[in-house]
Amino acid sequence: MNAYHFQDILSESEDPLVRYDACKSMARGYASSISDDEYRLAVARSYCAVLVTSYWNEVNSRHGSKLKIFPVPRDTFLADVASDAEDVAKSTGRVIAQFPDIDAGFLVGSIYTAMLPVAFRSKLGAYYTPPPLVSRLLDLSEDAGVDFSKASIIDPACGGGAFLAPVATRMLEKSKSTSAEWKIRQIGKRLKGVEIDPFAAWMTHVLLESVLIDLCIKARKRLPKDVITVGDALAYESSTKFDLVIGNPPYGKVTLDTGLRDKYARSLFGHANLYGLFTDLALRTAKEDGVIAYLTPTSFLGVQYFKALRELLLTEAAPRAFDFISNREGVFDDVLQETLLTTFKKGARRGPSKVSLLVPQGLNEAKVEHIGKVGIVKGDGPWLIPRVSKDAALLNRIKKMQTRLPDLGYVVSTGKLVWNRHKTQLKSEKTKNSLPLIWAESVTAQGFKFSAVKRNHVPYIEVKNNQQHLITRESCVLVQRTTSKEQSRRILGAVIPQDFIDRNNGVVVENHLNIVYSDGLIREVTVETINALLNSEVFDRIYRCISGSVAVSAYELMSVPLPTIEGLTKLQKIILAGSDRLTIEKCVAKLYGENKVELAESTKTGGNR
Repeated sequence: MNAYHFQDILSESEDPLVRYDACKSMARGYASSISDDEYRLAVARSYCAVLVTSYWNEVNSRHGSKLKIFPVPRDTFLADVASDAEDVAKSTGRVIAQFPDIDAGFLVGSIYTAMLPVAFRSKLGAYYTPPPLVSRLLDLSEDAGVDFSKASIIDPACGGGAFLAPVATRMLEKSKSTSAEWKIRQIGKRLKGVEIDPFAAWMTHVLLESVLIDLCIKARKRLPKDVITVGDALAYESSTKFDLVIGNPPYGKVTLDTGLRDKYARSLFGHANLYGLFTDLALRTAKEDGVIAYLTPTSFLGVQYFKALRELLLTEAAPRAFDFISNREGVFDDVLQETLLTTFKKGARRGPSKVSLLVPQGLNEAKVEHIGKVGIVKGDGPWLIPRVSKDAALLNRIKKMQTRLPDLGYVVSTGKLVWNRHKTQLKSEKTKNSLPLIWAESVTAQGFKFSAVKRNHVPYIEVKNNQQHLITRESCVLVQRTTSKEQSRRILGAVIPQDFIDRNNGVVVENHLNIVYSDGLIREVTVETINALLNSEVFDRIYRCISGSVAVSAYELMSVPLPTIEGLTKLQKIILAGSDRLTIEKCVAKLYGENKVELAESTKTGGNR
């Protein structure tokens, strides 16, 4: 978008959101033209400093005030902004001033993160929260027992104030006092934020004070400087506890030094993720009867790396509500993970948790669709939480099922070959020492079909004498490791026949497949029966209640509750009798207590048994 087109949009469009989108595009384009990351960071901050100052001046003018803006931190490295870019930044500030005050943190923060160098943004794990999600999380906090008229509240990763400004507004709405001085003093005393990025902390202070400007004018009192603390909340030590810990903590894997790893060891299993650490921090920061209200990815519900965190959460707090965000696109910039709102209450007795779907509808609206209630089984296993209403009863019915794949003599592992580590051994033609290389494309809805036609795929690999561990010699179920929730099937498996393996003296399975195989014990249930179970509609529904990520993990597959061996033996007899797909589906559904079977379009014509 060029400057002339930008000015046309600003002058012609009456829709503030259209004008804002144009402003954001200009800011992103300006920043992306800068190749040096350090300089780009300085430009992003300088540009947003102009923007925020313009916004502040506009808000002041509206209130007939001349309050000076809170100063940018002295040690913040700023760069000169081109005069045309400075004009755009000033225009952007005026455009944002047309929106409700509580939107400013999100709108400004979204432009700031869009301008940041990719590596710096990734390190921060910064994603700003849209207003309707903030509003809903505040509602859920109240449902969990937070009284905003007197509660002490902290956002330990407050960014640009997307949460703190709406929280302050909610505190004012619930306040029982009419004194402006008392209100501003109470907010200064009871509301706190911590932010590792000094510039984002400055924006938070300015934007928070902008929603309080009427109070500041009436009370002749400014917001205290210590409302926002600049620093790493994970290393921050404070004896103060809060009634509510709220926010959208940063996401992403992180390498911890020895001190922090020791500090958070209780919630770690394998690598650390920032939002998991901030969840542990929230448990430490909340009062004994306090509430934790976070927006996070859904991965902590089922991924093995979060097993210690899940157990810790259920030990110290009771989950009260889960709101799944219906769509990723249009909600967050560049976020591909499924996300949800959650609330926990420390010290409370565990009971059924409310589950809903939150459907964003524009900048300030969202529709809540209630799914049902579900009980969470204590322990470190995955939490089964329904994404649609019909699954709530199913999950409550199966939560006491004890059988898992290992109980049937089966384990799951990832395919053993990482193909790009063995490029010189890959062959397009069969040779004396080569074996079939099994790619994910060989697993189809119609069963196993040996195939290697996709880009970079070849059908064979020569296996060296010291690589015998790569070879699979027994029939097993292969399951695709990458599927999305938008696909008709999350679980797509196929049996690799023993005669195919024997004809080729073994096969090698690539690591985009999971292998479900016998652990060496005597099996009462055949691989064909296991395959029929995994490919069933009911199993697929249950798996979707564990995982929202695109990865189908071995850990999660082994965590799905299964019917008893006796029940699966009945299924096996039906399969051996050559029954059709619908008959098999009805049998599996009955084993899970389901009376109704609704086959997906992809499986109505036969499909993979």
